[in-house]
Amino acid sequence: MPSVDYMCGIIGYTGEKDCVDVLINGLSTLEYRGYDSAGIAVFDGYGKIEIVKEKGKVSKIRDKIEKMPKIATSCGIAHTRWATHGEPSDRNAHPVESGDTVVVHNGIIENYQVLAKELKNSGYEFSTDTDTEVFAAVIDKFYQATGNALTSITKAVKMIRGSFALGVMFKREEDTIYAVRRDSPLIIGFGEKENFIASDITAILEHTRRYCILREGCVARITAKKAEFFDENLNFSRHDIMVADWNVDEAKRGGYSHFMIKEINEEPRALRNTLNPRVNLNRPDFSSDGFDVQRIRSRGKIYIVGCGTAYHAALCASHEIRKFARIRADAEIASEFRYSDPILGADDTVILVSQSGETADTIAALRLAKE
Repeated sequence: MPSVDYMCGIIGYTGEKDCVDVLINGLSTLEYRGYDSAGIAVFDGYGKIEIVKEKGKVSKIRDKIEKMPKIATSCGIAHTRWATHGEPSDRNAHPVESGDTVVVHNGIIENYQVLAKELKNSGYEFSTDTDTEVFAAVIDKFYQATGNALTSITKAVKMIRGSFALGVMFKREEDTIYAVRRDSPLIIGFGEKENFIASDITAILEHTRRYCILREGCVARITAKKAEFFDENLNFSRHDIMVADWNVDEAKRGGYSHFMIKEINEEPRALRNTLNPRVNLNRPDFSSDGFDVQRIRSRGKIYIVGCGTAYHAALCASHEIRKFARIRADAEIASEFRYSDPILGADDTVILVSQSGETADTIAALRLAKE
Protein backbone atom coordinates (compact mmCIF):
# COMPACT_ATOMS: atom_id res chain seq x y z
CA MET A 1 0.00 0.00 0.00
CA PRO A 2 1.37 3.45 -0.83
CA SER A 3 2.12 5.91 1.94
CA VAL A 4 1.52 9.63 1.82
CA ASP A 5 2.71 12.57 3.91
CA TYR A 6 -0.58 14.35 4.48
CA MET A 7 0.98 17.77 4.59
CA CYS A 8 -0.90 21.02 4.26
CA GLY A 9 0.06 24.42 5.63
CA ILE A 10 -2.00 26.27 8.26
CA ILE A 11 -1.60 29.74 9.70
CA GLY A 12 -3.92 31.84 11.83
CA TYR A 13 -3.62 35.33 13.30
CA THR A 14 -5.47 37.52 15.76
CA GLY A 15 -4.07 40.88 16.80
CA GLU A 16 -3.73 44.52 15.81
CA LYS A 17 -2.01 44.15 12.42
CA ASP A 18 -3.60 43.81 8.99
CA CYS A 19 -4.20 40.08 9.19
CA VAL A 20 -4.49 39.61 5.42
CA ASP A 21 -0.83 40.54 4.91
CA VAL A 22 0.26 38.37 7.85
CA LEU A 23 -1.67 35.37 6.53
CA ILE A 24 -0.56 35.64 2.91
CA ASN A 25 3.10 36.13 3.85
CA GLY A 26 2.87 33.19 6.22
CA LEU A 27 1.31 31.00 3.54
CA SER A 28 4.15 31.83 1.17
CA THR A 29 6.58 30.45 3.75
CA LEU A 30 4.46 27.30 4.16
CA GLU A 31 4.00 26.63 0.46
CA TYR A 32 6.52 23.76 0.59
CA ARG A 33 3.76 21.89 2.50
CA GLY A 34 1.23 22.13 -0.31
CA TYR A 35 0.69 24.01 -3.54
CA ASP A 36 -2.49 22.53 -5.08
CA SER A 37 -4.67 25.39 -3.81
CA ALA A 38 -4.74 28.12 -1.20
CA GLY A 39 -7.21 30.31 0.63
CA ILE A 40 -7.93 32.60 3.56
CA ALA A 41 -10.92 33.35 5.79
CA VAL A 42 -11.13 36.65 7.72
CA PHE A 43 -13.70 38.47 9.80
CA ASP A 44 -14.91 41.42 7.74
CA GLY A 45 -15.73 43.70 10.68
CA TYR A 46 -19.48 43.32 10.20
CA GLY A 47 -20.03 39.97 11.88
CA LYS A 48 -19.34 37.94 8.75
CA ILE A 49 -16.44 35.81 7.57
CA GLU A 50 -15.08 36.53 4.11
CA ILE A 51 -13.51 33.54 2.33
CA VAL A 52 -11.20 33.76 -0.69
CA LYS A 53 -9.76 30.52 -2.10
CA GLU A 54 -8.53 29.26 -5.44
CA LYS A 55 -6.72 26.39 -7.13
CA GLY A 56 -3.04 27.05 -7.64
CA LYS A 57 -0.23 28.68 -5.72
CA VAL A 58 -0.42 31.30 -2.98
CA SER A 59 0.55 34.02 -5.47
CA LYS A 60 -2.82 33.58 -7.20
CA ILE A 61 -4.63 34.32 -3.94
CA ARG A 62 -2.42 37.34 -3.34
CA ASP A 63 -3.21 38.70 -6.82
CA LYS A 64 -6.92 38.05 -6.38
CA ILE A 65 -7.08 39.84 -3.02
CA GLU A 66 -5.17 42.86 -4.34
CA LYS A 67 -7.92 43.38 -6.92
CA MET A 68 -10.67 43.29 -4.28
CA PRO A 69 -11.86 46.14 -2.02
CA LYS A 70 -9.58 46.23 1.03
CA ILE A 71 -10.96 44.56 4.16
CA ALA A 72 -9.95 46.04 7.52
CA THR A 73 -9.55 42.89 9.55
CA SER A 74 -7.42 41.68 12.43
CA CYS A 75 -8.35 38.00 12.70
CA GLY A 76 -8.29 35.13 10.24
CA ILE A 77 -7.04 31.69 9.21
CA ALA A 78 -5.39 30.52 6.00
CA HIS A 79 -4.33 27.32 4.27
CA THR A 80 -2.20 25.95 1.46
CA ARG A 81 -3.29 22.49 0.35
CA TRP A 82 -1.81 19.22 -0.76
CA ALA A 83 -4.94 17.43 -1.98
CA THR A 84 -6.01 14.08 -0.53
CA HIS A 85 -9.80 13.68 -0.63
CA GLY A 86 -11.18 15.73 -3.49
CA GLU A 87 -9.23 16.84 -6.53
CA PRO A 88 -7.32 20.14 -6.54
CA SER A 89 -9.97 22.75 -7.40
CA ASP A 90 -11.48 26.03 -6.26
CA ARG A 91 -14.38 24.29 -4.52
CA ASN A 92 -12.18 21.81 -2.65
CA ALA A 93 -9.72 24.45 -1.46
CA HIS A 94 -9.64 25.45 2.20
CA PRO A 95 -10.94 27.22 4.28
CA VAL A 96 -14.09 25.10 4.36
CA GLU A 97 -17.40 26.42 5.66
CA SER A 98 -20.31 24.59 7.28
CA GLY A 99 -23.09 26.64 8.88
CA ASP A 100 -21.48 28.97 11.42
CA THR A 101 -18.17 27.09 11.36
CA VAL A 102 -15.12 27.72 9.17
CA VAL A 103 -12.07 25.44 9.33
CA VAL A 104 -8.64 24.78 7.85
CA HIS A 105 -7.28 21.25 8.18
CA ASN A 106 -4.05 19.30 7.80
CA GLY A 107 -4.46 15.52 7.98
CA ILE A 108 -6.94 12.89 6.92
CA ILE A 109 -10.26 11.75 8.41
CA GLU A 110 -10.58 7.99 8.03
CA ASN A 111 -14.27 7.66 8.94
CA TYR A 112 -15.54 10.69 7.02
CA GLN A 113 -17.85 8.66 4.77
CA VAL A 114 -19.75 7.16 7.71
CA LEU A 115 -20.04 10.57 9.35
CA ALA A 116 -21.13 12.21 6.08
CA LYS A 117 -23.97 9.71 5.73
CA GLU A 118 -25.18 10.46 9.26
CA LEU A 119 -24.98 14.21 8.65
CA LYS A 120 -26.90 13.98 5.39
CA ASN A 121 -29.66 12.18 7.27
CA SER A 122 -29.70 15.17 9.65
CA GLY A 123 -30.17 17.61 6.77
CA TYR A 124 -26.57 18.67 6.10
CA GLU A 125 -25.57 19.24 2.48
CA PHE A 126 -21.99 19.23 1.25
CA SER A 127 -20.48 21.54 -1.34
CA THR A 128 -17.01 19.95 -1.53
CA ASP A 129 -15.56 16.47 -1.95
CA THR A 130 -13.33 16.80 1.10
CA ASP A 131 -13.18 14.92 4.37
CA THR A 132 -12.53 18.32 5.95
CA GLU A 133 -16.06 19.57 5.28
CA VAL A 134 -17.40 16.55 7.17
CA PHE A 135 -15.27 17.48 10.19
CA ALA A 136 -16.52 21.07 9.96
CA ALA A 137 -20.13 19.86 9.80
CA VAL A 138 -19.70 17.63 12.87
CA ILE A 139 -18.38 20.62 14.83
CA ASP A 140 -21.15 22.85 13.52
CA LYS A 141 -23.87 20.37 14.44
CA PHE A 142 -22.72 20.41 18.07
CA TYR A 143 -22.27 24.19 17.95
CA GLN A 144 -25.84 24.74 16.77
CA ALA A 145 -27.05 22.53 19.63
CA THR A 146 -24.88 23.93 22.44
CA GLY A 147 -23.68 27.36 21.37
CA ASN A 148 -20.39 26.51 23.08
CA ALA A 149 -17.29 26.34 20.89
CA LEU A 150 -15.07 24.38 23.27
CA THR A 151 -17.74 21.77 23.95
CA SER A 152 -18.51 21.44 20.23
CA ILE A 153 -14.88 20.89 19.24
CA THR A 154 -14.13 18.35 21.98
CA LYS A 155 -17.31 16.39 21.20
CA ALA A 156 -16.48 16.39 17.49
CA VAL A 157 -12.91 15.22 18.10
CA LYS A 158 -14.18 12.17 19.98
CA MET A 159 -16.15 11.14 16.87
CA ILE A 160 -13.21 11.52 14.48
CA ARG A 161 -10.89 8.68 13.51
CA GLY A 162 -7.74 9.89 11.80
CA SER A 163 -5.14 12.63 11.99
CA PHE A 164 -5.71 16.35 12.04
CA ALA A 165 -4.44 19.80 12.88
CA LEU A 166 -7.40 22.15 12.78
CA GLY A 167 -7.85 25.91 12.87
CA VAL A 168 -11.47 26.90 13.57
CA MET A 169 -13.44 30.14 13.54
CA PHE A 170 -17.10 30.66 14.45
CA LYS A 171 -19.14 33.48 12.91
CA ARG A 172 -20.54 34.44 16.32
CA GLU A 173 -17.09 34.77 17.92
CA GLU A 174 -15.21 37.55 16.19
CA ASP A 175 -11.49 37.90 16.87
CA THR A 176 -11.18 34.36 18.28
CA ILE A 177 -9.45 31.33 16.78
CA TYR A 178 -9.66 27.78 18.09
CA ALA A 179 -7.13 25.05 17.39
CA VAL A 180 -6.92 21.32 18.03
CA ARG A 181 -4.59 18.56 16.85
CA ARG A 182 -3.96 14.83 16.73
CA ASP A 183 -0.90 13.32 14.97
CA SER A 184 -0.41 16.43 12.81
CA PRO A 185 1.80 19.37 13.82
CA LEU A 186 0.42 22.66 15.11
CA ILE A 187 2.07 25.35 17.19
CA ILE A 188 0.77 28.41 19.00
CA GLY A 189 2.84 31.60 18.66
CA PHE A 190 2.87 34.37 21.27
CA GLY A 191 3.44 37.99 20.28
CA GLU A 192 2.81 41.45 21.71
CA LYS A 193 -0.96 42.06 21.57
CA GLU A 194 -1.15 39.32 18.92
CA ASN A 195 -1.12 35.55 18.80
CA PHE A 196 -0.79 32.92 16.07
CA ILE A 197 -1.38 29.32 15.06
CA ALA A 198 0.84 27.68 12.47
CA SER A 199 1.97 24.34 11.08
CA ASP A 200 5.58 25.42 11.36
CA ILE A 201 7.51 28.09 13.28
CA THR A 202 8.89 29.37 9.95
CA ALA A 203 5.49 30.94 9.14
CA ILE A 204 5.60 33.30 12.15
CA LEU A 205 9.32 33.88 12.79
CA GLU A 206 9.22 37.41 11.44
CA HIS A 207 6.66 38.27 14.15
CA THR A 208 7.73 36.21 17.18
CA ARG A 209 10.14 33.53 18.39
CA ARG A 210 7.98 32.49 21.35
CA TYR A 211 5.77 29.47 20.81
CA CYS A 212 4.47 26.21 22.24
CA ILE A 213 3.55 22.91 20.65
CA LEU A 214 -0.16 22.25 21.08
CA ARG A 215 -0.58 18.98 22.96
CA GLU A 216 -2.40 16.01 21.44
CA GLY A 217 -6.15 16.29 21.95
CA CYS A 218 -5.97 19.70 23.61
CA VAL A 219 -8.01 22.65 22.37
CA ALA A 220 -6.56 26.17 22.28
CA ARG A 221 -8.71 29.30 22.41
CA ILE A 222 -6.74 32.23 21.05
CA THR A 223 -7.43 35.98 21.09
CA ALA A 224 -5.07 38.92 20.65
CA LYS A 225 -4.71 39.18 24.44
CA LYS A 226 -4.17 35.56 25.45
CA ALA A 227 -4.10 31.89 24.55
CA GLU A 228 -5.88 29.37 26.76
CA PHE A 229 -5.53 25.59 26.63
CA PHE A 230 -8.03 22.90 27.59
CA ASP A 231 -7.75 19.11 27.73
CA GLU A 232 -10.39 16.72 26.37
CA ASN A 233 -12.39 17.16 29.60
CA LEU A 234 -12.19 20.97 29.27
CA ASN A 235 -9.86 21.33 32.23
CA PHE A 236 -7.17 23.98 31.90
CA SER A 237 -3.95 22.57 30.46
CA ARG A 238 -0.48 24.00 31.02
CA HIS A 239 1.74 24.45 27.97
CA ASP A 240 5.41 25.43 28.31
CA ILE A 241 6.63 28.27 26.10
CA MET A 242 9.76 27.73 24.00
CA VAL A 243 11.96 30.20 22.10
CA ALA A 244 13.20 29.54 18.56
CA ASP A 245 16.97 30.05 18.30
CA TRP A 246 17.27 30.42 14.53
CA ASN A 247 16.50 33.32 12.21
CA VAL A 248 14.10 34.14 9.41
CA ASP A 249 16.76 33.81 6.70
CA GLU A 250 17.30 30.14 7.59
CA ALA A 251 13.58 29.52 7.00
CA LYS A 252 13.60 31.08 3.53
CA ARG A 253 14.93 29.83 0.21
CA GLY A 254 18.14 31.84 0.61
CA GLY A 255 18.44 32.75 -3.06
CA TYR A 256 17.77 29.22 -4.33
CA SER A 257 15.04 28.72 -6.90
CA HIS A 258 13.16 26.27 -4.70
CA PHE A 259 13.46 24.43 -1.39
CA MET A 260 14.62 21.13 -2.93
CA ILE A 261 17.80 22.73 -4.29
CA LYS A 262 18.31 24.56 -0.99
CA GLU A 263 18.06 21.31 0.98
CA ILE A 264 20.51 19.52 -1.35
CA ASN A 265 23.08 22.28 -0.88
CA GLU A 266 22.54 22.34 2.88
CA GLU A 267 23.20 18.59 3.29
CA PRO A 268 26.95 18.85 4.15
CA ARG A 269 26.25 21.43 6.86
CA ALA A 270 23.25 19.47 8.15
CA LEU A 271 25.41 16.34 8.44
CA ARG A 272 28.16 18.23 10.29
CA ASN A 273 25.65 19.80 12.69
CA THR A 274 24.12 16.37 13.37
CA LEU A 275 27.33 14.32 13.70
CA ASN A 276 29.82 16.67 15.39
CA PRO A 277 28.08 16.86 18.80
CA ARG A 278 27.84 13.04 18.79
CA VAL A 279 31.52 12.20 18.27
CA ASN A 280 33.88 11.88 21.22
CA LEU A 281 37.51 10.80 20.81
CA ASN A 282 36.71 9.77 17.23
CA ARG A 283 33.97 7.40 18.38
CA PRO A 284 30.17 7.72 18.27
CA ASP A 285 28.78 9.09 21.54
CA PHE A 286 25.01 9.39 22.03
CA SER A 287 25.11 9.99 25.79
CA SER A 288 23.85 13.59 25.38
CA ASP A 289 20.72 12.19 23.74
CA GLY A 290 20.06 9.82 26.64
CA PHE A 291 20.69 6.85 24.34
CA ASP A 292 22.18 3.76 25.97
CA VAL A 293 24.14 1.70 23.42
CA GLN A 294 24.29 -1.27 25.79
CA ARG A 295 20.51 -1.32 25.90
CA ILE A 296 20.38 -1.94 22.15
CA ARG A 297 23.29 -4.38 22.23
CA SER A 298 21.56 -6.56 24.82
CA ARG A 299 18.30 -6.66 22.97
CA GLY A 300 16.90 -8.87 20.23
CA LYS A 301 16.18 -7.88 16.67
CA ILE A 302 16.09 -4.31 15.35
CA TYR A 303 13.39 -3.21 12.92
CA ILE A 304 14.04 0.07 11.06
CA VAL A 305 10.80 1.36 9.57
CA GLY A 306 10.18 4.10 7.01
CA CYS A 307 8.63 5.05 3.66
CA GLY A 308 10.18 6.38 0.46
CA THR A 309 13.64 7.87 0.98
CA ALA A 310 13.28 7.22 4.72
CA TYR A 311 13.05 3.52 3.83
CA HIS A 312 16.21 3.87 1.71
CA ALA A 313 17.95 5.34 4.77
CA ALA A 314 16.64 2.39 6.79
CA LEU A 315 18.16 -0.03 4.24
CA CYS A 316 21.57 1.63 4.60
CA ALA A 317 21.31 1.63 8.39
CA SER A 318 20.31 -2.02 8.61
CA HIS A 319 23.26 -3.00 6.41
CA GLU A 320 25.74 -1.02 8.52
CA ILE A 321 24.34 -2.33 11.82
CA ARG A 322 24.60 -5.94 10.66
CA LYS A 323 28.08 -5.43 9.22
CA PHE A 324 29.72 -3.50 12.04
CA ALA A 325 27.65 -4.16 15.16
CA ARG A 326 26.74 -7.76 14.26
CA ILE A 327 23.18 -7.24 15.49
CA ARG A 328 20.14 -8.51 13.59
CA ALA A 329 18.58 -5.52 11.83
CA ASP A 330 16.04 -5.39 9.02
CA ALA A 331 14.54 -2.48 7.09
CA GLU A 332 10.77 -2.51 6.70
CA ILE A 333 8.43 -0.42 4.53
CA ALA A 334 6.02 1.11 7.04
CA SER A 335 2.84 0.05 5.24
CA GLU A 336 4.03 -3.56 4.95
CA PHE A 337 5.25 -3.62 8.55
CA ARG A 338 1.90 -2.25 9.66
CA TYR A 339 -0.24 -4.81 7.84
CA SER A 340 1.96 -7.90 8.09
CA ASP A 341 1.19 -8.69 11.75
CA PRO A 342 4.85 -8.40 12.83
CA ILE A 343 6.05 -10.67 15.62
CA LEU A 344 7.67 -8.33 18.14
CA GLY A 345 9.40 -9.71 21.22
CA ALA A 346 9.94 -7.87 24.49
CA ASP A 347 13.65 -7.49 23.65
CA ASP A 348 13.14 -6.21 20.10
CA THR A 349 13.67 -2.59 19.07
CA VAL A 350 11.74 -0.58 16.49
CA ILE A 351 13.36 2.53 15.01
CA LEU A 352 11.14 4.78 12.87
CA VAL A 353 12.49 7.18 10.26
CA SER A 354 10.49 10.11 8.83
CA GLN A 355 11.62 13.38 7.28
CA SER A 356 8.36 15.18 7.97
CA GLY A 357 7.20 13.33 11.07
CA GLU A 358 3.76 13.17 9.45
CA THR A 359 3.92 10.02 7.31
CA ALA A 360 0.64 8.29 8.09
CA ASP A 361 1.86 4.69 7.77
CA THR A 362 4.97 5.40 9.83
CA ILE A 363 2.90 6.95 12.61
CA ALA A 364 0.59 3.92 12.49
CA ALA A 365 3.62 1.62 12.71
CA LEU A 366 4.77 3.55 15.78
CA ARG A 367 1.40 3.04 17.46
CA LEU A 368 1.46 -0.66 16.56
CA ALA A 369 4.96 -1.12 17.99
CA LYS A 370 3.98 0.61 21.24
CA GLU A 371 0.94 -1.63 21.56
